[in-house]
Amino acid sequence: MNELIYLYCISDSLPDPGFNQGQDEIQVLTFGTLNVFVKYVPKSEFSEENLKKNLADIIWLEGNARNHVKVINQLMLQINVMPFNFGTIYTEEEHLKKFVTEYSEKIIQNFNIIKDKEEWSVKIYCDRKELSEKIDELSEISAELEKQIMASSPGKAFLLRRKKTEMVETEMDRLCKFYGQKYYNAFESVSEITSINNLLPKEYTGRTDTMILNAAFLVFRSNVSEFLKTMNDLKKSDECSGFKLETSGPWPPFSFISIK
Repeated sequence: MNELIYLYCISDSLPDPGFNQGQDEIQVLTFGTLNVFVKYVPKSEFSEENLKKNLADIIWLEGNARNHVKVINQLMLQINVMPFNFGTIYTEEEHLKKFVTEYSEKIIQNFNIIKDKEEWSVKIYCDRKELSEKIDELSEISAELEKQIMASSPGKAFLLRRKKTEMVETEMDRLCKFYGQKYYNAFESVSEITSINNLLPKEYTGRTDTMILNAAFLVFRSNVSEFLKTMNDLKKSDECSGFKLETSGPWPPFSFISIK
């Protein structure tokens, strides 16, 4: 028996009458001017206790979380939506209605922010080994020191090489900050709002290179082509410098909504 209410998102409009999520059995609850997209789910999976257990099951979590975003993305093709995090559950319709009613003004404010926009994710990584091999091309300080080494006696050259080895680490740190800011500024110029997220460690990304920027950008749908052009231009300009650019989207605007 389906006993709990699973919340996907809220919208200030409705999709086409033919919108259908098939087996997902999406339903719409309307409170005032706001439409709430939900699914009724069993306690055996989504009660507080059982949900905690299922969240520890990677296969269950990945499948359900992927479906959560899929449903919201399909709705986004037709209407503006305010998404809610995966696993947002209400025990009764009256509790959900109370929440929507009490926060209706704040929810509407959110719609004014996200209307006709999409969220895009940008992550920048640095391969420090590759960067170190290009350091003389990217750093005037390093290039000048290399010239001194080449023109010096063996003894002096040895000391200068030790100095350069220490300097390269500092220069790579500087270049990571420089390129991270460069990418951020470029994407910010074609976006409406930005959000800088925490850098993720290698243990989380599963990569050998280092993340130097993790940001989200809220972009007008009409400006997405310019956003993607910016991405392609940056990739071409720095593809051999040790910096790797990854973008993904469109995503539901999770990073740009708040009801606090």
